[in-house]
Amino acid sequence: MDLGFEGRVVVVAGGRGYIGRAVVDRLRAEGAVVVVASREPGEGGVALDLVDPASVDAAVRRVLDEHGRIDGLVVTAAPSARTLDPAKNSDPEQILTALDAKALGFLRLAAAVTPAMREAGYGRIVGVSGQNAYLTGNTTGAVRNAALVIVAKNLADELAGTGVAVNTVNPGPVVDDPSARVPEHGPGESSPQQIADLVAFLVSPLSAVSGEAVAIGHRVRGVTAF
Repeated sequence: MDLGFEGRVVVVAGGRGYIGRAVVDRLRAEGAVVVVASREPGEGGVALDLVDPASVDAAVRRVLDEHGRIDGLVVTAAPSARTLDPAKNSDPEQILTALDAKALGFLRLAAAVTPAMREAGYGRIVGVSGQNAYLTGNTTGAVRNAALVIVAKNLADELAGTGVAVNTVNPGPVVDDPSARVPEHGPGESSPQQIADLVAFLVSPLSAVSGEAVAIGHRVRGVTAF
């Protein structure tokens, strides 16, 4: 199925990460012009630090100067959960740092690209959150992921009727070879490629979805509402 990416420019923040690389490969295979945005973007990419507003603005200006448009934005950039100190799950400083890097970083970048999208009357924005948003027991993980979902829903509603759609994708554990087993009171696994397939649809012109938080790899067993 042709997802309609020919001639479309998509920025992938965190495009050199575990999930981001799969998203970049999938979108390029669909014919999109993909710009990798990262602290170390590599050749052809743009430097980006999501916690630095000046860096965010400079990255967006560069993409618009070089390509003249931004049709899609995918934000996979955030410190890995493995970099968080389990002994500080409820530490306010760690929570604030994680919130800034993930949810507010998403908001900074989304806010920077939406003026061009509004002007064009078209845009697709997808943030990668996580199913920790649905779980207790890890305050840092729950807050940073739930906040991203809430930010994205608010932004989607703000942009309703403009042609710009905003969604989040919420994986559980991400592994190369996901198991079909889903634990009690836990989420199922998914691979970077499976996540990339879902992201590619949501960021494509074929998608009419907006304001949704879509779980992948099976939404937490036993949970019926966010």
